[in-house]
Amino acid sequence: MTGLRPTTSHWGAYGVRVGPDGGITVVPHPDDPAPSPLLGNVPGGLRHPTRVARPAVRRGWLEHGPGPAGTRGREEFVELDWDEALDLVAAELDRVRREHGNQAIFGGSYGWASAGRFHHAQSQLHRFLNTIGGFTSSRNSYSLGTSLVLLPHLVGSADEVLRAASSWPTIVENTELIVAFGGIPAKNVFVTPGGVTRHGTPGYLAALAASRVEMALVSPLRADLPDGLDTRWYPIVPATDVALMLGLAHTLAAEDRHDRAFLDRYTVGFGEVESYLLGRADGVVRDAAWAASICGIPAADIVGLARRMAARRTLITVTWSLQRIEHGEQPVWAALTLAAMLGQIGLPGGGFGHGYGSMGDVGDPGPTGRIPYLPQGRNPVSAFIPVARIADMLLHPGARYDYDGDRYTYPDIRLVHWAGGNPFHHHQDLFRLRRAFARPDTIIVHEPYWTSTARHADVVLPVTTTLEREDIGGGRRDTHLHAMHRAVAPVGAARDDYDILAGLAGRLGVVDAFTEGRDARGWIEHLYTAWRADLVRRGTDVPAFEEFWAAGEYRLPGGPGHHTLFERFRADPDAHPLATPSGRIELFSATVASFGYPDCPGHPVWLEPTEWTGAPRAAAYPLHLIANQPGTRLHSQLDGGAVSQAAKIAGREAVRLHPADAAARGIAAGDVVRVFNDRGGCLAGAVLTDELRPGVVQLPTGAWFDPLDEDPADEHGEGSPPGAGLCVHGNPNVLTADVPTSRLSQGCVGQHALVEVERWTDEPPRLTVDAPPRLVPRPGRGGTL
Repeated sequence: MTGLRPTTSHWGAYGVRVGPDGGITVVPHPDDPAPSPLLGNVPGGLRHPTRVARPAVRRGWLEHGPGPAGTRGREEFVELDWDEALDLVAAELDRVRREHGNQAIFGGSYGWASAGRFHHAQSQLHRFLNTIGGFTSSRNSYSLGTSLVLLPHLVGSADEVLRAASSWPTIVENTELIVAFGGIPAKNVFVTPGGVTRHGTPGYLAALAASRVEMALVSPLRADLPDGLDTRWYPIVPATDVALMLGLAHTLAAEDRHDRAFLDRYTVGFGEVESYLLGRADGVVRDAAWAASICGIPAADIVGLARRMAARRTLITVTWSLQRIEHGEQPVWAALTLAAMLGQIGLPGGGFGHGYGSMGDVGDPGPTGRIPYLPQGRNPVSAFIPVARIADMLLHPGARYDYDGDRYTYPDIRLVHWAGGNPFHHHQDLFRLRRAFARPDTIIVHEPYWTSTARHADVVLPVTTTLEREDIGGGRRDTHLHAMHRAVAPVGAARDDYDILAGLAGRLGVVDAFTEGRDARGWIEHLYTAWRADLVRRGTDVPAFEEFWAAGEYRLPGGPGHHTLFERFRADPDAHPLATPSGRIELFSATVASFGYPDCPGHPVWLEPTEWTGAPRAAAYPLHLIANQPGTRLHSQLDGGAVSQAAKIAGREAVRLHPADAAARGIAAGDVVRVFNDRGGCLAGAVLTDELRPGVVQLPTGAWFDPLDEDPADEHGEGSPPGAGLCVHGNPNVLTADVPTSRLSQGCVGQHALVEVERWTDEPPRLTVDAPPRLVPRPGRGGTL
């Protein structure tokens, strides 16, 4: 990295070379065997036209004061100087907490933002809000909202299953058959919170190909496993994985190929599962023929796969995407049950895995020690929501909801303070979210770019990007801790989140509690020094801060090897019981059953998605949409970058259709099409491929939401009726349902929807997301800073 300014990102470490014209060149870290293609988005994002140049306030809020406003997302903004903007924000925060209490402030601030550990926007905001009395928070994640609640009931821990799974080297050495529900999508393995210096998963997948490990890909999308592997593709009907799993389980039980001794010693509840498989209570036998009628895989193939699974060292893995559907608990629970029936849980390279191919650090053998982080303090407010229930909270204050065995009440939110995220990317039913965002009195957003979230705010505060500030960064299994040097000066009037919040803290009388007397560099050095001292006490030689900063990185110690949760448990279940009521794997959970949730009973079951319910709706929208993660960006980040833009069709996101489905609708490759259902529609560019199941269309998330405005909403945000909205850029979350996975976890269901597709015959509406909204200077002040 000599001569480069080092930094890192969620998609990997790199160096920056600044040219004489201020442009930058990005160079991958030399230790990275498979640098992420997403690095190609970085140069074009630095000074993109959508950068927020100055603090800006929605004109209606500035002129009429706080209150619900259906014109959010449609109005022009007035640019202010920093002092006036911070004065306004501080006064509004103070008003809301005095008049309504701190629970009326929502600081969920869900998002990825920077890979830096100090300038972690969510931590910064939460620390600030805690110093002024707290806030209503959010729990869990859109990625794993279901599994994080379910797994503790089944195996006592979510984190060890998700973060300490069997390593890729162990799998390469021992596994004979991988049954990959949802595949192992190579596009996802470049991304990890905090990043990884060495992207190892592509190499391990190549090693699997060389060793001729047999792969069973269960997915509607052939691309969910890379080419070159010994793969048999099972192009399943979307959202029917549980039916297939139950058919496999029935075959194992009916042919006595299941491991009774393992089930008796290590699990509880198989009797209830077996009764369900055999239909003892309802007369429905969940055999291969039954499963075939639902999932579209021939019964003979189901039987054959079950027999191969029982005869080989088999790893059953489930991607995170499978739990982002209605009843998303069931595929995770059913896969765990299937693995338990094989009796291989805890064996090297066998058993159950969750998330291989969903994130770059799943299966990574790198270090597990904690890296420096910013303390957030204690939140005095107990109110919270499951993260994906934000629209319900804003639209229905005071309503009751179930969550993990308890009943809660949605708070009455008057102010939303958001930093480092973009809910108009990751939430579902975006036109409903738009109505929800009309409800609060005030929305404050910190953003480098004019995303749709920023456009729907009342106050937008411009923040720096990673390249415009100093930090320290690294991921959960990274081999390095990185010094993130500032490469360029801030664009426009952008400030760090820390500087912004320190300014607010000063106005609200809590600056000492928030800053502890340190500037940003002082905090970075303090966090590193405290982290270093802990390692030195444990006998690790770690350089002082000055040496680390000058070197640009520190190679983290590998540490001793570890045994996974299941390996320890299998070795001695009495000495290492699971943190479940029984101490065993709970194939039937009496605790979950006691909640009485019909959408999540006490053992894995097949539940048809309500999205399919009713023949008229299914007939109107006969195509299954898969809204998966993009391969050209991280979520919606840097959508204006070169890699993301190169994959667009006519400036719109690309939607993939089977040639037979396209021909039936008169659609040709490159056509602009409308993808729609009764929630809304979006325009996309058609790509034809036979590498997906007929009847399936695939449109990745992350295109910046660009609504075509027709009828403005009223002051309460009711606006146009459901289904009337159109995103002209191709965001599939205008089509997905904003309903929970179940009453147990309240996770998101954004992976699937039923849709129809038609060729767009008019001139496509122009895009607006590639430029800022209309900006005007403060009257009488010239808009100067």
